Amino acid sequence: MTRRIEAFLFDFGGVFTDSPFGAVEDFGRSIGADPRGVSAIVFGSYEHDGEHPWHRLERGEIGLEAARELILALGRERGLDIDIYRLFARMADNGAGAGARAALVETVRGLRGTGYRTGIITNNVREFGDGWRALIPVDELFEFVVDSSHVGVRKPDPRIFALALEELGRPDPARCVFLDDHPANVAAARALGMLAIHVGADPAVTIGEIERLLG
Repeated sequence: MTRRIEAFLFDFGGVFTDSPFGAVEDFGRSIGADPRGVSAIVFGSYEHDGEHPWHRLERGEIGLEAARELILALGRERGLDIDIYRLFARMADNGAGAGARAALVETVRGLRGTGYRTGIITNNVREFGDGWRALIPVDELFEFVVDSSHVGVRKPDPRIFALALEELGRPDPARCVFLDDHPANVAAARALGMLAIHVGADPAVTIGEIERLLG
């Protein structure tokens, strides 16, 4: 009998670690600023791809230092001093993203062990590569990684999902499951015909959703 589901494709940040969006909003509250406003200054809108410095950084068009300077300028236009270096240092001090969600890692290991294909589709930063890859055994758990900063496109652009499907040998998208913590990326995957799970703060809920799909 042919399996209904062939592959599971995962985001990284906010799926295997706590959400960076939540951590940045917490930082905004700590400085007495509008949390969503601070997140918009740092990350831009995640509803679409655009020319915000963070988007360009995640497409590999500029480096981290250039993005830092541009984001500093955006913050100062609004009377805020938002240095992403200090922000990320503070996040590290507070333990944000310091460890992987072990139960989800074990779930992926089980999927691989029973023959499901697995990959990562991540909006990421070249300079962060060694750091995030050290948090989980990437090469053991996943056949491939599609990293926006290396391929030049980022979610929710449908082209990045197409690259992942190409890595899988172009299966029927309906036989692939995509997991992400941002609703726009989940919606983009569904628009392409993929099954998709919106990941929240509790990994047990995510694992339950995976188990439900597997029947």
